[in-house]
Amino acid sequence: MARIKVLVVGDGAREHAIALRLSLSTYKPRISALVTHENPGIKRVVDMSGGELVKSRLDPGGLMNAISKVNPDLVVIGPEEPQFAGVVDKAIELGIPTFGVPRRLAMIEQSKAFARDLMWRFRIPGRIAFKAFKDVNEALQYVSNAGSVAIKPARQSGGKGVRVFWDRLAYLRNNVNDAKASQVITASSDVKAYGDIDDLIVVEEAVSGVEYTVQVISDGRSIIALPPIQDHPHVFEYDVGPECGGMGAIVGPGPSLPFLTREEYEESVEIVRRTLDALQREVGLRYVGVLSGQFMLTVYGPTLIEYYSRFGDPEILNALAMLNGDLLEIIEAAVEGRLSSVKYSFRENVVAISKAVAPMGYPHNRELARGRSITINLNEIERLGCEVYFGSVIEEGGLYKTLGSRAVEVLAVGNTYGETYEKIENCVSHIKSLDWQLIHRRDIGSEELIERRIREAERVRAVYKWRRAHGLGKVRIDWIPGGEVTIFDYA
Repeated sequence: MARIKVLVVGDGAREHAIALRLSLSTYKPRISALVTHENPGIKRVVDMSGGELVKSRLDPGGLMNAISKVNPDLVVIGPEEPQFAGVVDKAIELGIPTFGVPRRLAMIEQSKAFARDLMWRFRIPGRIAFKAFKDVNEALQYVSNAGSVAIKPARQSGGKGVRVFWDRLAYLRNNVNDAKASQVITASSDVKAYGDIDDLIVVEEAVSGVEYTVQVISDGRSIIALPPIQDHPHVFEYDVGPECGGMGAIVGPGPSLPFLTREEYEESVEIVRRTLDALQREVGLRYVGVLSGQFMLTVYGPTLIEYYSRFGDPEILNALAMLNGDLLEIIEAAVEGRLSSVKYSFRENVVAISKAVAPMGYPHNRELARGRSITINLNEIERLGCEVYFGSVIEEGGLYKTLGSRAVEVLAVGNTYGETYEKIENCVSHIKSLDWQLIHRRDIGSEELIERRIREAERVRAVYKWRRAHGLGKVRIDWIPGGEVTIFDYA
């Protein structure tokens, strides 16, 4: 019987983790990959499984190039940009079964304005007030009078570009407005550089609380909801510094988080499920792939911050560590529309922590972070019980050279947070640079930070439960002096 040929699209740590887990399937697939750089980890998986590494752009032309060499039976998409570029559309056009969504469905991630508008039109819970702008001057005028807001580029931009402004002190208002204006101009410039959506800026009501991610695998009818995972999007410890693609994540004990109740998790899953239903009705296509909701537990309860039309990075590392099941079997079932028949479970009584290691300069000065040398003692890390997933690096003469983004991600699994934290910190200490400073977040997974999250969650939980019990927070009225009145009905 011929071995199934799988083509993984993407070249980061997420795709390394996906490729490795697919290669462990009982069906013994031949794994190939479409990459822009020779990821050392992906190359090892490809070589061990007898596949081929194809270096090309992650666009429809690159896909055609890979197909001509690999002739895959199944395509699995990792990152968002290939979806935005129409890679899945091309694969579907060619009749190749694909795990990933075409551009019209990926708009749920690509355009934050589209996602917010969909939530309000279909009255999906977890929504917050927003306004989208195609004109920078209109956005500038709005934010100068809008009080506390989150200002975002209207397009997905790799986890960057989001800023929250708290306008609570009158004597700082001019300074805050200056900062808002700067953010509007910077974020709109980022979106213009892509040039593939109309809206430039999204302004949302500011919310605060504890963040977490819920990832759902969909075949268009049934779903598999993966455990809730907490990503840490800020570069530096204790949630300071610019936002980036994510510096690490936690899950556990078991398929849970220490600060999230079962009811809050189930409410979050229901929000993602209703979004899938609404999106498929809106677009008229079957959603085969992953829809992830980045949530925040706020005074409204579980609140949707953003959607992702793919697995999160690094969240996928933690999710796969918890999954008892054949990933290839699950993906094939999703593509074939029979996800409800798949057997799977999640590990109980274990904790998983992942941490990214990046060169100083990431995320805003990637040229500064490029070309740095890294040594990794893989044997010692393996002996200590951790796994290394390669991201933005290439291998040259026994050293690894950085390409400007997160270089590697390390995963540790243990019985408690204390044990797992100690294990992963020991492993990260064996990743070093000869000529540059490497950064990672020591606080991720620490008992101190987890206790802080628990206290934050308890505070907002008390407020949202009281508000719900008293029927509050069902209507919000936005009025800008000299402008229009907008009524947001949350009921």
